[in-house]
Amino acid sequence: MAKDYYEILGVAKEASPEEIKKAYRKKAHQHHPDKTGGDEAKFKELNEAYQVLGNADKRKQYDQFGATFEQAGTGGGFRWEDFSQGGFGDFSAKGGPASGWDFGDIGDIFGDIFGAGRSSRARSRRVTRGQDIEMELEVEFREAVFGAEKTVELYKTVACDKCDGIGAEPGSKITTCATCHGSGQIDQVQRTILGQIRSRTICPDCQGVGKTYAKKCSRCRGIGVVKDTQKIKVKIPAGIDNGQTIRLSGEGEAGPKGGSSGDLFISIRVRPDSEFRRDGGNILSQAEISFAQAALGDKIRVNTLEGEGYLKVPAGTASGKIFKLSGKGVPYLQSRGRGDQLVEVIVKIPQHLSREQKKLIEKLGELE
Repeated sequence: MAKDYYEILGVAKEASPEEIKKAYRKKAHQHHPDKTGGDEAKFKELNEAYQVLGNADKRKQYDQFGATFEQAGTGGGFRWEDFSQGGFGDFSAKGGPASGWDFGDIGDIFGDIFGAGRSSRARSRRVTRGQDIEMELEVEFREAVFGAEKTVELYKTVACDKCDGIGAEPGSKITTCATCHGSGQIDQVQRTILGQIRSRTICPDCQGVGKTYAKKCSRCRGIGVVKDTQKIKVKIPAGIDNGQTIRLSGEGEAGPKGGSSGDLFISIRVRPDSEFRRDGGNILSQAEISFAQAALGDKIRVNTLEGEGYLKVPAGTASGKIFKLSGKGVPYLQSRGRGDQLVEVIVKIPQHLSREQKKLIEKLGELE
């Protein structure tokens, strides 16, 4: 069965070249064999799909011939050699082999993956960045509605307080790394399906720091980080709902040797309330009224999240009728204003009636 290149990249048939390029970048990063959980077969399949859909002429040919694309047009169809030798549409070599290859978008994409060119510094930061932390935090119903400040305690990786995260023993001699000459990176040439690609990787001797030192820190053993307990203040925004997540930038695990810290992701779990329920921005509650109040009408007291309020019940109110208290609901999380409180009125029917009460009800029935 012929491959569906659009499906492989996860884009629609009418997708723009920029959308196709963006989809390829994302999936190529995800499935690259050098990454944890990478898939070499899937990676090659993605490259094959992008080589076709990323080139206007090849894409047009593929759209025209569909399932017979591989047998159409070029007397043998699509070949990996056409691409790897630099003869594939816009990705052709400029100036011949002596001046090096120019792979256009593909070169940029593989530069991102292998750490080449302009992306090398960003890749260095990604490698030394600390891990993110995920945790769950339970809050009270009213804390979620009105907001609160909580303190969480985490046992995590933090910068070493003895060497300030550098990894060197205080007072020891620090010199420029002889391998990378202080850049923290070394150049490499890798053979890929595209031919030879020059890339940059983190220096194995200084781990991207660019410095070496005579003696490692005795507390962190040169890593720059240690495990410790840390208290972190968390601001719970008013209106947050059950299952939503708060992100605290830089509050995750510290990166080794001065690397940036990861982020802390806190999933909020709201403890149910015995009296109130939530439906989006609205608060749901119930209020009981007597048979007489339902028949004759009354002004009753009802509980709100902010204390007691009043509700006017008109004569002839049926059980289950819902009334609205405007602005007594949940503050909107990312905008101004609040939802409403919806009060369901329940008519309480007496369980045991006296003889006199029964006669009165019978008389009421005769009036209908």
